Amino acid sequence: MATQYYYGTGRRKTSVARVRLYPGDGAFVVNGKPANEYFSRDVDLARALEPLRVTGYEGKFMVSVLVRGGGVTGQAEAITHGVARALLEANPDLRLPLRNAGFLTRDPRAKERKKPGLKRARKAPQYTKR
Repeated sequence: MATQYYYGTGRRKTSVARVRLYPGDGAFVVNGKPANEYFSRDVDLARALEPLRVTGYEGKFMVSVLVRGGGVTGQAEAITHGVARALLEANPDLRLPLRNAGFLTRDPRAKERKKPGLKRARKAPQYTKR
């Protein structure tokens, strides 16, 4: 493996993806497995590859990802965020297309905590008048 790489950290909900882009053949490895094996749904794989497709760098980088936490879709979105940040480090001129596609913005939505006196985060017990 090459020593020179571009690094980006991506986050979504409770998932954290540590992405490394090596100049190379376009291989995509997630937690030591090929990406098409790691992601059982094509939608998640396509989501993870989207920043490379938008910028025209598909097949020009070998992507190595370590991702932890959350579910499969959250991990795919964290990888998207991380790949976009790593591409920005590789070529600062890509900021505008990545920004316009929304890949550089961290999605702040996360599960809301349960509040005391309620059944869930917002669901209250049924009100009875008598």
